[in-house]
Amino acid sequence: MRRFIVAITGASGIIYGVRALQLLREVEDIETHAVISPSAYRTAQDEIDMSADALKGLADVVYSHKDIGAAISSGSFRTAGMLVAPCSVKTLSGIANCYNDELIVRAADVCLKERRRVVLLFRETPLHAGHIALMDQATRNGAIVMPPVPAFYTMPKTIDDMVTQTVGRALDLFDIHLPAVRRWKEDG
Repeated sequence: MRRFIVAITGASGIIYGVRALQLLREVEDIETHAVISPSAYRTAQDEIDMSADALKGLADVVYSHKDIGAAISSGSFRTAGMLVAPCSVKTLSGIANCYNDELIVRAADVCLKERRRVVLLFRETPLHAGHIALMDQATRNGAIVMPPVPAFYTMPKTIDDMVTQTVGRALDLFDIHLPAVRRWKEDG
């Protein structure tokens, strides 16, 4: 069983983290470990009308964002990596600057020090120089910054198609391949 961390912050685009947890439930050998910020619970209510209990119910294990002693805060707790979806500016800043005041940033920092993949679906737009500098520093630390930009070659019919494709491509970066992902020139 591979353990995989999904962190959900309060940035707009909560559906990306939700869809990641939903898709990962279909992968037999993945156990999901989630950290959900207080702002994410609020955003879930505003953007997709999802309760905190429903959101928590999508993961195998859920940790408090304040629990810096959680299993995922240690490098000895092996994981396949971490997806932060969506990733807020605050979280990006914490990861870029190794400011481990809460579990999302601590878990990302642990993954990076252990050379495990960390993918950040950074949702801010437009960008100023400070955002770009933070993305640069997070990348230098080993993270992959992946703004959730839709792929139109897939000929999406719905917003759900675009969200699923974006999340699927993010999970590809962890060698988690999902049948829902449409690949360039593979699907007729």
